[in-house]
Amino acid sequence: MKIAIYPGSFDPITYGHLDVIERATTIFDKVIVAVAQNITKNPLFTVEERLHQIKELIKEYDKVEVDEFSGLLVDYAVRKNARAIIRGLRAVSDFEYEFQMALMNRRLQEEIVTVFLMPNEKHTYLDSSIVREIVRLGGDVSNFVSPLVAEQLRRKLSNLTAEKQRRKDITK
Repeated sequence: MKIAIYPGSFDPITYGHLDVIERATTIFDKVIVAVAQNITKNPLFTVEERLHQIKELIKEYDKVEVDEFSGLLVDYAVRKNARAIIRGLRAVSDFEYEFQMALMNRRLQEEIVTVFLMPNEKHTYLDSSIVREIVRLGGDVSNFVSPLVAEQLRRKLSNLTAEKQRRKDITK
């Protein structure tokens, strides 16, 4: 069985991510969407919230599994018997970093290959950080994320704004 890992923070998962997942299912027998527990990032959503979002959005794909991991990606891939790591490339600017990571992963686990997939061109500009910022500024993200994710983004950012205001009021 050809198994691939599609790792990421998915904070939040966008239509670009979903496009890459769909493309990967045409190449591999099983795709594991692996949510990284990255301590260097400050995610908006908890790992559990991101797992829930992804599981809801990939229900129709019987070849896709959702999981979480921490530590080295290649070690996780070995534990899952994966042969490949999927990385999405949106623009040339992504390539240098992704290429460096692919070479490092190859050095650590030679038998695991990195496969670069480009999303449909209508999603190449999508970035989770940009989506979060659009919502933060009151914009509409319905063309970038699912209705489920858009609602959760609005709710999460509304709660954070209310919490900041509450803290501000307390310190006065």
